[in-house]
Amino acid sequence: MNLPEIIKKLVEAQNNYDSVAYANCFSETAVVLDEGNTYTGKVEIKNWIEKANKEYKIIMKPLEYHKLETKNVLSAEVSGNFDGSPIVLKYHHTFENKRIQTLNITT
Repeated sequence: MNLPEIIKKLVEAQNNYDSVAYANCFSETAVVLDEGNTYTGKVEIKNWIEKANKEYKIIMKPLEYHKLETKNVLSAEVSGNFDGSPIVLKYHHTFENKRIQTLNITT
């Protein structure tokens, strides 16, 4: 599968539970939407993923990647310490200056 470099880094950071490297995949003004919550900027994104990693021990396995006109979608099997694991999630995202600007995680 041909993933953009920054998405490869995001998956690698997630699978290594590296919240700093994960947050560095995003622009300074990035916005993440996950489970009804909004996280804005690298600090909030780092704190969110750090907490999620401790609680759920999430591992991502990319399944499909689609480039669309206004955003892109990564479908990934996500497994971890949560009810319903594993599950396929969709990571809808946009880029700005080779970093992720928006990320909306859906089922």
